[in-house]
Amino acid sequence: MPLPMDAFLAFLSLIWVGLIAIGLAKKRGRAIKGKGHYRPRTLVIVPCRGADMMFEKGLESIKRQSYGNFGLVAVPDTLADPSVAVLRRAGVRYIPRTDTGRGSNKVMALSTALRTFKSYDVYAIADSDIICSRDWLSELVRPLGDKSVGVSTAYPYFLPVKGSGFWARVKMVWGFVGNGLMESEKTRFSWGGSMAFRKGLLDGKSMEFFSNSISDDIAITKIAKGKGLRIHYVDKDIVEVPSDDNFTKFSEWANRQTALSIRGYRTNFRYGLVYYSANALLLYSAIALSALYSYFCLMFLVPFAIRLWKTYRRAKEKSLDIALICLFIDLVYAINLISARMKKEIVWRGIHYRLDSI
Repeated sequence: MPLPMDAFLAFLSLIWVGLIAIGLAKKRGRAIKGKGHYRPRTLVIVPCRGADMMFEKGLESIKRQSYGNFGLVAVPDTLADPSVAVLRRAGVRYIPRTDTGRGSNKVMALSTALRTFKSYDVYAIADSDIICSRDWLSELVRPLGDKSVGVSTAYPYFLPVKGSGFWARVKMVWGFVGNGLMESEKTRFSWGGSMAFRKGLLDGKSMEFFSNSISDDIAITKIAKGKGLRIHYVDKDIVEVPSDDNFTKFSEWANRQTALSIRGYRTNFRYGLVYYSANALLLYSAIALSALYSYFCLMFLVPFAIRLWKTYRRAKEKSLDIALICLFIDLVYAINLISARMKKEIVWRGIHYRLDSI
């Protein structure tokens, strides 16, 4: 027997109220206390495997930081890695990865640098595919002057490069979910491509736990929260990741990111699937019911309109295809969650990692 329309509309109304409340909620983090111009001796570590698109441009952006008191070291997988030629050309100091623990190659590269250069007060991690603004390091390190902050992080803008196709734009919109998670202290995490922490964060058992982890950002997030320390989100446009993704490249990336997320943070799958399914159900029901039942059902489009407005506000280049992407992006998120849940391993820069080790 079909569900009565009144009951279905009541159900949609509950979803509508809940999504509007989430969409309009103001998510403000606590203010930073302590040294406003905190600039300790800092080491920027760039783990490398292969030469990323615009790798040299990214290195130059790090070298040109306005922060005066810092060193820079890259850690390629081996001295035969393609990144080494670029590092030499850019004049960036490098040491090969030597740690051979159970962690991912990136984690072992970071461990190599942390164990080799022990005299710095703060360590910043920069992925080899990012491009930074001149104040990136200053903005990243400054919050660490507040002793309640364990990690400071900035989330990237996934920038479609000139000539890239539709799926690079999808990746840009897909990435905005990370900004939403960062805005709330309850869902905030340290993004491994752009984060900084004080020397004392990784010591003893914490360093051992980190060295044997697949994901550096999940490990750092758990260590900081385990010590009762806050994660500060730098809500400024200070880091970009150039993107030229096609469908295959985007799908592999999105599923890998999602797989790491739901393995590292167990509640993400359940909450994410409910949230994105609710968004999709309300959106498609609003379109169908307004055409077939009553124009009053157009009110169910309000949560979609709020999210669309936020997406346009975040996008650097406004275009009509953003609205098209927003029409199906919740389905993409849901598919990513289901696909990632079934994964037993991921492939990250050509290396297979078992997910049961997270």
